[in-house]
Amino acid sequence: MEENEIINGLTDAVVNGKKDQAIELSQKALDEGIDPYIAVINGLAKGMEIMSERYEQKQAFMPHLLMASNAMYGGMDILIPHIKSEGDGARKVLIIGSVEGDVHDIGKNLVKTMMSAVGFEAVDLGKDVPVEQFAEAAAEHKADIVSMSTLMTSTMDNMQRVMDSLESKGIRDNLKVIIGGAPITADFAVEIGADATKTDAMEAARWAQEAAAALAPERWS
Repeated sequence: MEENEIINGLTDAVVNGKKDQAIELSQKALDEGIDPYIAVINGLAKGMEIMSERYEQKQAFMPHLLMASNAMYGGMDILIPHIKSEGDGARKVLIIGSVEGDVHDIGKNLVKTMMSAVGFEAVDLGKDVPVEQFAEAAAEHKADIVSMSTLMTSTMDNMQRVMDSLESKGIRDNLKVIIGGAPITADFAVEIGADATKTDAMEAARWAQEAAAALAPERWS
């Protein structure tokens, strides 16, 4: 099979929720010497992005989304161990969660997946995460990146409260913060003192990779 054929096949496997096919093609990608990072990003993750868009446009529903993410994770289990991490090989740590009051986690899960694909070790706090928990987890795991999301305007204030708790713990400068979700704008990110917001999961992961690489290694000591 051609590389394109395998990559497109991976996308289709996710879109159609076919886990066996995703696993088989991921193995094939490795056998054919395709870069596993490319297979994840242009293959599996692309399928998930298509499904997320369909879901938002009410063209697909929760069961489809669950089948798609199942297929994606099936493939990723095979590919991710073969992705080489950049630099000194120390894995970068990501703390991720949906803020207090928000029970949506599709977007968050997609971001977590992309972040894992580019080499982050993701500590997933889940959804409806109490404000203090972000800072506590960041300190405990010596985080590089904190990512928080919400889909509701009513819970945006809790992002500000998380920023305040990072400040009051004295660890704000040790890490970079990215926020996301439908109501979030670049202006809002600036207003609460976050470092970035990105509209799609892949961009968020690329940004996080660069931001984490720029942090001083000894800052937590």
